Amino acid sequence: MLKVLLKKQLSEVFKSYFYNSKKNKMRSKWAIAGMFVFFFILMAGVLGGMFTFLCLNLCPALTEAGMGWLYFLLMSGIAILLGAFGSVFNTYAGLYLARDNDLLLSLPIPVRTIITARLLNVYLLGTMYSAAVLLPTLIVYWVVAGPTPGGILCQILLVMIITTFVLILSCLLGWAVAKISLRLKNKSFITVLASLAFIGAYYFFYFKASGLIQDLLMNAQVYGEKIKGAAYGLYLFGRIGEGDLGSAALFLCITAVLLALVWTILSRSFLNIATSSGRTERVRYVRKNVRQKTTFGALLAKEFARFTSSATYMLNCGLGVLLIPAAGIVLLVKGRQAFEVLSQVFSSYPDCTAVLLCTSLFMLSSMNNMAVPSISLEGKSLWILQSLPVSPQKVLLAKASVQLILTMIPMLFTVICTEAIVDTSLAVRLLLFILPLVYTVFSAIFNIFIGVKMPVLSWTNEIAPIKQSGGVLLSLFGTWGFHIAFGGLYMLIGYKMTAAPYMLLWLLLYAAASLIILLWLNKKGTRTFEELS
Repeated sequence: MLKVLLKKQLSEVFKSYFYNSKKNKMRSKWAIAGMFVFFFILMAGVLGGMFTFLCLNLCPALTEAGMGWLYFLLMSGIAILLGAFGSVFNTYAGLYLARDNDLLLSLPIPVRTIITARLLNVYLLGTMYSAAVLLPTLIVYWVVAGPTPGGILCQILLVMIITTFVLILSCLLGWAVAKISLRLKNKSFITVLASLAFIGAYYFFYFKASGLIQDLLMNAQVYGEKIKGAAYGLYLFGRIGEGDLGSAALFLCITAVLLALVWTILSRSFLNIATSSGRTERVRYVRKNVRQKTTFGALLAKEFARFTSSATYMLNCGLGVLLIPAAGIVLLVKGRQAFEVLSQVFSSYPDCTAVLLCTSLFMLSSMNNMAVPSISLEGKSLWILQSLPVSPQKVLLAKASVQLILTMIPMLFTVICTEAIVDTSLAVRLLLFILPLVYTVFSAIFNIFIGVKMPVLSWTNEIAPIKQSGGVLLSLFGTWGFHIAFGGLYMLIGYKMTAAPYMLLWLLLYAAASLIILLWLNKKGTRTFEELS
């Protein structure tokens, strides 16, 4: 039974590799093999290659300085972090709040067997992420320092200690996430904020990594002495990698005790969390008047509710809501200096910096494309909208308005910030203010046009219309083509007519294109929408 449950857990994790949710059918054997090959390349090639490069920078210098323990301590810390945070959300969803809890608990299966299968699943996933760090760590060390029988034994024990500690940490973090999740009303915003925080932290450390490595190598002795003095336990942990069998035995015992403690706590709290239905509040009825909404207002509220209810939708189609105003703040802080430098670099192209800045605003605007999948997300419920006594024009306008509102307001702030830092003629400044706003209107209308022409209504997972549809790809690459054309043509021939006439020409093109698409949506677009099924 344990083997069957573990197989079920792993098949759920890799479900998308076997099953095509967009086409609602199993993938072919070649497609499955291709998916796993791609996954292997990503884990071993990309992640493994990145950490191999890091090991090649750290290992020779630290080993020659007699501080191989610091090398193992650093790489072990990275392996623990990557393993724990790589599997924590699977722990939350697969160990505590799995959708099949009620079904499994109703079957004649011991609870301990269910817990064991899920713990093994968490352990295997954490080991997979940790291995992307540990394998390069060991291989590079063997190449630099040479393997020894005692060292290999201790390094195997180190891998066991790290992967077990990753399991313990994943269980604790997953438990915390599960407890918090049960008390939240709107989980989508929390998921979005957590994802953005992780992305921000990743890029922060990525750009700081080179400086941190150089500082570490230059002051390795100083840091090593501080660790020995203030955190001797960490020194002993690093010594395991160098072949210290006593340190390995000590941490193996500590890990075993912690694992037993986690097992005991988990066994006692699993049923309470797994069967919990979340936070329920007693609400006292208070009579109040509800303001009647217009037809368009009700449709718009529905579209906003759909957008804010899905973390996947917000993260993949609405990232510009945060990045556009963030860019405006960056422009206020450092934009003037950058503008002056770029003006000197492109001094042979009059007002080229203003054109490039406008191109950047176009790119930020295109990061919001929530109008493209908005029709596809109706799925099999599309008939409800089609059967309502509401004109299709209002339905399509409401869907486009969500993108327009969520992009126009931040863009207005950013173009105001842009005006504060640019130093150019009045005509160029005026066009630099208006053109991104006109492009924002064009982008919303263009995206709803794609949504009507290329809907994906047969899906079992919302990821299919949001990330995997042809319409989303067309919107992404199509708008990028517009940006490249705008900036590239100016560098080729546009500079001869100067920036103001060039930007005015594109302003008229985007305005005309928006009007043409809008007329199409009001006539043929509405008929196409009515015929969708």
